[in-house]
Amino acid sequence: MKFVDYAKIAVKAGHGGRGCVSFRREKYVPRGGPDGGDGGRGGHIIFAATQDLNTLLDLKYKKEYNAEKGQHGMGKRMHGRDGKDLVIRVPVGTEIRDEVSGEILADLASDGARIVIAHGGRGGQGNSHFATATRQAPRYAQPGEEGEERSLILELKLLADVGLIGMPNAGKSTLISVISSARPKIADYPFTTLVPNLGVVKLKGFRSFVVADIPGIIEGAHMGTGLGLQFLRHVERTSILLHLVDISEMDETDPASNLITINREMELYSRELILKPRIVVGTKLDIAGDKSRLAALQRHCESEGMEFFPVSAATGKGIQRLLSYVAQRVEQGRKQAGARQN
Repeated sequence: MKFVDYAKIAVKAGHGGRGCVSFRREKYVPRGGPDGGDGGRGGHIIFAATQDLNTLLDLKYKKEYNAEKGQHGMGKRMHGRDGKDLVIRVPVGTEIRDEVSGEILADLASDGARIVIAHGGRGGQGNSHFATATRQAPRYAQPGEEGEERSLILELKLLADVGLIGMPNAGKSTLISVISSARPKIADYPFTTLVPNLGVVKLKGFRSFVVADIPGIIEGAHMGTGLGLQFLRHVERTSILLHLVDISEMDETDPASNLITINREMELYSRELILKPRIVVGTKLDIAGDKSRLAALQRHCESEGMEFFPVSAATGKGIQRLLSYVAQRVEQGRKQAGARQN
């Protein structure tokens, strides 16, 4: 299935039904009076989050959504039926914004979360409501109200505890395939990963956390270079970032410069990203050669006060030490988040 994490759609709630102009006419009931019923409410537009979906693909190709209109009122004070609500299902983690104002209308971050985005129009009142002692035969009723109409931007932001970031070919896909059951595409050329991958890391003691492999971040990513602008949004929800840097002798670029470049791109995209806890992971330790690149990166991290873990996904060296530390940080973050909510 194609991964789509951005869509623009237009929604319109149902028009309310109009009230009825009617008079009671029965053979033995003289001067029966007005008995027009009210119109029904128009259907609401409702968004509901579900774990059964993991893409906005359907919304990408269907651009307009209209809820049912309310039924008109009828004689004998019979009310029109309310229009059916239109429920649009979206993946958990979908953020809904008003395209015109930019206001965030909803952040559906849990399974089953629902919100009414556009309210249906109120049904008009029938003429039975307007009878008075001096106006006993009103010949008018209210029209139904228009339903709310909105242009929306939907963004899917993956829900993960840990985000893997780094230059293409830094080893993100390989690491996530080793520490979880995720099976991303792995090859020896840049931009192998074209969509974010999620994996669940399970440790002893029933501990687990979710890791997201965020692809395509390179210099200029905040302006759309590479795939960065497309996927930087997925970094926003993670609580910890693992910044992977290739320390092998096969990479000729400066490891500290790679680190600085990605940090700068995140900061230019959102100031909040650079404030997230980050752990630097030196990858491909098994082919690090004379270890000069490893030493240079380690010195840089120490000077910046950043945690540093060299690992080899191929041999497993350093992996358990890294995972244990990350698990502790994730648990600390969860406790802090729980304390803030209480």
